[in-house]
Amino acid sequence: MRAVDMREPGAPDVLELTEVEVPAPRNHEVLIKVTAAGVNGPDLVQRRGHYPPPEGASPLLGLEVSGEVVGTGSDVTSWKAGDRVTALTNGGGYAEYVSVDATHCLPVPDGVDETDAAGLPEAYFTVWSNVFHNAGIPDGANFLIHGGAGGIGSTAIQLGRAHGLNIFTTVADDAAAHFVTDLGADRAINFKDEDFVEVVRAAGGADIILDIIGGDYIAKNIKAARHDARIIQLAFNAGSKVEINLMPVMLKRLQYTGSTLRSRPDAFKSAIAAELTEKAWPLFQSGKLRPVTHTTLPLADAQKAHELMESATHHGKILLTP
Repeated sequence: MRAVDMREPGAPDVLELTEVEVPAPRNHEVLIKVTAAGVNGPDLVQRRGHYPPPEGASPLLGLEVSGEVVGTGSDVTSWKAGDRVTALTNGGGYAEYVSVDATHCLPVPDGVDETDAAGLPEAYFTVWSNVFHNAGIPDGANFLIHGGAGGIGSTAIQLGRAHGLNIFTTVADDAAAHFVTDLGADRAINFKDEDFVEVVRAAGGADIILDIIGGDYIAKNIKAARHDARIIQLAFNAGSKVEINLMPVMLKRLQYTGSTLRSRPDAFKSAIAAELTEKAWPLFQSGKLRPVTHTTLPLADAQKAHELMESATHHGKILLTP
């Protein structure tokens, strides 16, 4: 089969189209013929050599796909050949076929195009597990989302809106501001012209903060947070090493958490998949959620997809199609 591999860690130009063996599904896995694969931040980090795949995982990039089940392991009873699914993978999505844990697959939501569905799993698993899973959220909570125009941000905006939260999000320009307000954000904050701390504190402070930036945003998030707030760190695009005053964390009783999804136990991912199927997927049919695809590129253009991702000029998900 055709797949994207990298010659060595480095810039996007290390990615190249190659041929590898079709993976054989293990007892608990399904084999998916890929319709599309999503491009995500962790793919870029892995390409640079800083996010090695877990033991036993495919060394190929690609953490989410949509497609058709074409084979099943001996222990799989939940899916059969011909089923159309979208799935969280442990790697290997940038290919024509990928093997996936059967319990990490979800049906393509009603009313969602199968190609667009490839951009759902990574963001929805991430946002749901960090923000909504086993979490007590105050009624009418203020939810501050950094990078609202990206894949994680656009997902968080929609899920927050569906749960009745007040959505504040930082953006880089007017086009992104229009994009996020169309998704349901109450307030788009252009970080080049406005101080998000002042905006959010004027509204009473944030109850939940979802951050992919890091750097000087870490101290600012603590200032923007209301008492008993949660600050969730998912990435450090502006750096992870900072000097901050932790006294407000104690005085405000803040919870500061972070996580990576790929290293979580399979059973945890299975539980999140079940929750999403029950609680989030029906919201696509009702129109409260929708996929947000910025562009779809051929698998051979993985380099261009990574360059676009790194430019941070995209709104929504970038997808690759074999």
